[in-house]
Amino acid sequence: MKSEVQLKKNIGFAVATSLVVGTVIGSGIFMKPGVVIAATGNSTSALWAWIIGGIITLASGLTIAEVSVRIPKTGGLYAYIEDVYGKLWGFLCGWVQTLIYGPAIMGALGLYFGSLVANFFGFTQDTKIIIGIVSVLFLGIMNLLGTQYGGWIQNISTIGKLVPIVLIAVFGIAQGDMNILHMESGVSHGAGMGAAVLATLFAYDGWMNVGFMAGEMKNPAKTLPRAIISGILIVIVAYLTVNIAMFHVLPASKIVELGPNAATEAATLLFGSMGGKLIAVGILVSIFGCLNGKILTFPRIPFAMAKDGFLPGAKALSRIHPKYKTPVGATLSQLVIAILMMLMGNPDRLSDIAMFAVFIFYGLSLFSVFLLRKGENGKHNLYKVPLYPITPIIAILGSIYIIGSTLISAPLDAFSSIVIALIGIPVYLKLNKVKQRTLESKAS
Repeated sequence: MKSEVQLKKNIGFAVATSLVVGTVIGSGIFMKPGVVIAATGNSTSALWAWIIGGIITLASGLTIAEVSVRIPKTGGLYAYIEDVYGKLWGFLCGWVQTLIYGPAIMGALGLYFGSLVANFFGFTQDTKIIIGIVSVLFLGIMNLLGTQYGGWIQNISTIGKLVPIVLIAVFGIAQGDMNILHMESGVSHGAGMGAAVLATLFAYDGWMNVGFMAGEMKNPAKTLPRAIISGILIVIVAYLTVNIAMFHVLPASKIVELGPNAATEAATLLFGSMGGKLIAVGILVSIFGCLNGKILTFPRIPFAMAKDGFLPGAKALSRIHPKYKTPVGATLSQLVIAILMMLMGNPDRLSDIAMFAVFIFYGLSLFSVFLLRKGENGKHNLYKVPLYPITPIIAILGSIYIIGSTLISAPLDAFSSIVIALIGIPVYLKLNKVKQRTLESKAS
């Protein structure tokens, strides 16, 4: 393992920080402000929801930094869970990411993109599902033709996502004249703070991916935690300033009414019709790039599991295209599941299902820091999470809060996710038995 880590040490602080920011910032900051306000009931509570979500994310990122330094393996969450809790839990983590988390995130992003495109061109909202499905299929094909195409789209979109955020934040705060606090949402019965924080965590999601970089850094003990702290703080500031700017320009009730089109409306008020359209294009590029990044990376999870023989239809799912050298089987399977989910037609529901499903395993990975420290006798000299054990406890309590809130506010979605996860147990046992028999027959 040591020689492998040495070969990969090529990422410094600046690159690592930009990767954190680029991974986290996607569609949520443009899609979720209205959802958060509707859930909390007023603008003040909405801002607190963004702050709480940021604190949970920062505490989680700081904790995972220690886990990833101790377990510098490729695979992120899947690798941490398997290393600490064993192969069954690792399988369940990958199983849930394959069947729920990845496709639901892709489906939600596709529908958000479809909704904004429909609004931009004046199409009816009924067309958003068609536009979303076509977009998912297009990006899936582009990534199957070679990672260089997906990488090119990603580079362009990274610039596109920062432009509307900076312009709306700066000019909205400077030119807006509305009171940002205590504005009512106009919704009589909000879903509550739990649902609001869950919505913000969709916007903050992606921080776990920084763990992929631990084995590639020149000095992970110093670089990784510094990059996580800097990157997440930049994201928190960006999200808060955009929300404050929108409150300066639009009433809270109007943001709820406009939903995913609120940022475009705010840009139109700030920069005029043509300026608003340019910002709208920037937002579309941002979400398109975010969707591309998910389609590029999520299939690697089922591909890795299938390659080890730990998914039904492993031979097909582990197939690599002979010409383009891309994981064609795993990618197509993720696209099919995502499109089936998109037919549900509710991106907010899909994003909530995804967050609930993955936070069960986020919580386990966060708790693993206590298990990893147990019995080390102070021999570990690499990065350690600051304010231990307070920081990991805050992160774990945040995960428990999200899981509990979803069980109360959306019991059917939560129950469905749990059932799918439990179905994975007999699947694992069956596949493991088949694998053991194969090994025994080869040995004999």
